[in-house]
Amino acid sequence: MTLKERVEADIKKAMLAKDKARLQALRSIKSLILLAETEKGGGEGLTQDTELKLLTKAAKQRRESAEVYAQQSRADLEQIELAELAVIEEYLPKQLDEGDLRIKLVEIIQRVGATGPSDLGRVMGVASKELAGQADGRAISAAVGALLNNTDF
Repeated sequence: MTLKERVEADIKKAMLAKDKARLQALRSIKSLILLAETEKGGGEGLTQDTELKLLTKAAKQRRESAEVYAQQSRADLEQIELAELAVIEEYLPKQLDEGDLRIKLVEIIQRVGATGPSDLGRVMGVASKELAGQADGRAISAAVGALLNNTDF
């Protein structure tokens, strides 16, 4: 079942359950998918990689918006963004915790043969591809920087 089919089925369930918040989030996901399909020229649908990128981008936008609303003391809008984020995260792969992220990054660093901070670009290139959707880019970057500066991994 493609992401689009899953979202459409979940939209129907949300409509029957009269869950307005979930329905709004699902409709925004469907909108992203439809826009991406029309950008590509339509027809064959989206690859899993493209779907993952769309969802990751949408989750990041919701997270950043929630942070801004929290800073502005707009709890009502922050809660809406967090609710949509929770729905979007249901379709993303499980996020790595800090320990698992570190283990995977050490593995990547050793495989690439990185020896210090000057190898940050090489490690980030591989890590970003392999850990796409499993960890936030900022978290990956911070962990890689710390590991390469420490050099006793």
